[in-house]
Amino acid sequence: MARVLVPFAEGVEEIECLAVVDILRRAGVEVVLASLDGQPVTGRSGVTIMADAALNDVADEDWDMVVLPGGLPNAHILRDNPAVRKVVERLMRARKSVAAICAAPTALAAYGLADGRRVTSYPSCREEMEKLAPASVYVDEDVVEDDVLTTSRGPGTAIAFALRLVARLCGEAAAAAVRREIVA
Repeated sequence: MARVLVPFAEGVEEIECLAVVDILRRAGVEVVLASLDGQPVTGRSGVTIMADAALNDVADEDWDMVVLPGGLPNAHILRDNPAVRKVVERLMRARKSVAAICAAPTALAAYGLADGRRVTSYPSCREEMEKLAPASVYVDEDVVEDDVLTTSRGPGTAIAFALRLVARLCGEAAAAAVRREIVA
């Protein structure tokens, strides 16, 4: 069974976080929601999200994918967290999947992982992405895949993003089955 880590912090965009978790779990993927301290987190719209674990307790485990949801200040908190950076860089080196949506792709750019790749983000983050990763190719598409990296634009693209992650981990047939189940 594929294993996915979803770190999150204060101000997380609830749709992006929970749509990914829901869609991946529907496909039979083990997903661990990890707040920085293992405590519940309040998202940007005031929804409290329970954590499955504290990030430092699970960051070194064997993951097939890490997904960074957006929302502020969540995306900046994740960008600046050494454990998040460590797991993202480790998965990239191992050629495992790394995904980010909304403002979170700026973390990948800050880590130097977007250079030379096609990427997208929330539209207002484009300038920051291009400044942090000048050798990247910014694309105005809902979901952009480049090798092991998948990026997406925002809350309205969260379902399409999550379905692409299912396809990456479980295959196109599994993604199609979940798409039919949720009437997408």
